[in-house]
Amino acid sequence: MRYFAYGSNMDPERMRKRSISFSQRIRAVLEGYRLEFNKVASRNPQEGYANVVKFEKGIVEGVLYEIPDSDLSKLDRFEGYPDHYDRLMIKVQLDDGQKLEAIIYIAQPDRIAEGLKPSRDYLDHLLAARDILSESYRRELEAWQPLDQ
Repeated sequence: MRYFAYGSNMDPERMRKRSISFSQRIRAVLEGYRLEFNKVASRNPQEGYANVVKFEKGIVEGVLYEIPDSDLSKLDRFEGYPDHYDRLMIKVQLDDGQKLEAIIYIAQPDRIAEGLKPSRDYLDHLLAARDILSESYRRELEAWQPLDQ
């Protein structure tokens, strides 16, 4: 099963620590969306976790993982499905132009707020995918002002 991560699960070490196995980890893009940190964090109502929002000309880069079906329940638990995030099937595009369906988690509307910022630690999880992200997208992530600054 394919899973598209655009938030903290882009960090392969985080996936390992959560005991979610993966046999593939490659760059993919989600077109027609933009990245926002507007999902209210459980631990701090001023902190924002990653979410994607429809935006016609937007592109969100992320990591496409191939995970065993048996690990879906673990992902659901860590993503707070269905209370915090909804789980959907969506098409993502690979660098060769191929489009594939993958699972994605999108924040529930009642868990979203404006004016939130990610923590430095949270942003570092996203930047752990710098080995497969484009340089321009990596710079965009680095430009986010973290909550603790």
